[in-house]
Amino acid sequence: MRTTITTSGTLTTMERPPGTGFGTGVPVYDVTVIGAGVVGTAIARELARHPLRTALLDASDDIATGTSKANTAILHTGFDAVPGTLEARLVREGQHRLRAYAAESGIPVERVGALLVAWDDEQLAALPALLAKAERNEYHEARLLDGEELRTREPRLGPGALGALEIPDESIICPWTTPLAYATQAVRAGVHLHLNCRVSAIDDGDGLHTLTTSRGTLRTRHLINAAGLHADEIDRLLGHTEFTVTPRRGQLLVFDKLARDLVRHILLPVPTAAGKGVLVAPTVFGNVLLGPTAEDIDDKTATGSTADALTLLREKGRRILPDLLDEEVTAVYAGLRAAIGQEDYRIRCRPDERHITVGGIRSTGLTASMAIAAHVMELLGESGLDLGEPAELPPVTLPNLGESFPRPYQDATLIARDPAYGTLVCHCERVSAGEIRDALTSTVPPGSPDGLSRRTRAGNGRCQGFYCGATVRALFEEARS
Repeated sequence: MRTTITTSGTLTTMERPPGTGFGTGVPVYDVTVIGAGVVGTAIARELARHPLRTALLDASDDIATGTSKANTAILHTGFDAVPGTLEARLVREGQHRLRAYAAESGIPVERVGALLVAWDDEQLAALPALLAKAERNEYHEARLLDGEELRTREPRLGPGALGALEIPDESIICPWTTPLAYATQAVRAGVHLHLNCRVSAIDDGDGLHTLTTSRGTLRTRHLINAAGLHADEIDRLLGHTEFTVTPRRGQLLVFDKLARDLVRHILLPVPTAAGKGVLVAPTVFGNVLLGPTAEDIDDKTATGSTADALTLLREKGRRILPDLLDEEVTAVYAGLRAAIGQEDYRIRCRPDERHITVGGIRSTGLTASMAIAAHVMELLGESGLDLGEPAELPPVTLPNLGESFPRPYQDATLIARDPAYGTLVCHCERVSAGEIRDALTSTVPPGSPDGLSRRTRAGNGRCQGFYCGATVRALFEEARS
């Protein structure tokens, strides 16, 4: 069987086995995962290692279009998690798994370290307790810095910094190629990816879940709810009302690459009861982030930015890194996190009902994704599903999007073999025609020009697509036709 996904999100199967597809002859899947964000794709990848009929659904036209595409892109150590929680364990395990997987798969990671900066005596007094918390979370590399050493590490810090807690293993990672790698391996191993597939009803009977979706009816024995911001809604379709997702909006400013030399570490605030606060962090793309805000809102689609929030960010940034405010802002964006009113993930298995809810996965979900997937597999086994023997998946190598790693336009040998890699389409981000072609013909191609940008960086630079936008869209439309 050979399965591909069209750019419109339609499942196309050649040498189709009996019962594959929507409409008459709907297959009975062993497991269906709702939600193709970084957690859902990680679970699908883990399921693909087993001899199971697996489906991965998402309501949007691409993978990772929610929280997974708009976050601070930090590979956490878990030093500041609540000790003893499931989140603490899965973040700790997940960062080791993902670090190794990224090295194998070409996902850019930079170990820049983090500094938790104290700006007053109260914050300075809180640092030893945070160091002790890191120790309880089995992270033993943290150490305290005095004001003088802090200044040596970060000479462009604003005035008044008194000291810091150093977390040397905090890293930055590409948030876009991580779920893409998971999904690519899953689809190549036979997982059916159904996009533009919104679930509107779930009925149980005869030992099956029957899902009514925007693309037809689908049946599955076991169901995994990894729907992120909409996990509570899926749970309600299953007859449960135990938690509610409150969207927590985080707005961020992205500064031009000329700002990159201003900061050497991820600069974190000392957390308060209101949250972790505003950070300054480099990105693997060569930019600098300032944010996020933390606003609890009602609308799960409200990813717009507000003037008040951006003014607040600039005020915070001026204290942390004054010179940053003299640099150009390349982009502004906002992401929504799934807050559920508790300081832990909500991962619950209901064996009698044959479904697992993976809810309340906040900003640490990227780091913990592979460990969450492994945990879900354990729960599936305990729920009575015969997983069969696992097999190793063929490795994948994703195109590098990181600025600190070789890019195609810099590879003379590659360009000599295929001149398309030397033909720049996006000059701000140095994206070649070859990279765009590869993304459009990949195992999981983009469902929109925005998806193409996440796979290549095209249009994400200083001019925000003013120069290349029309060309990129034309290439996308040509691939769809």
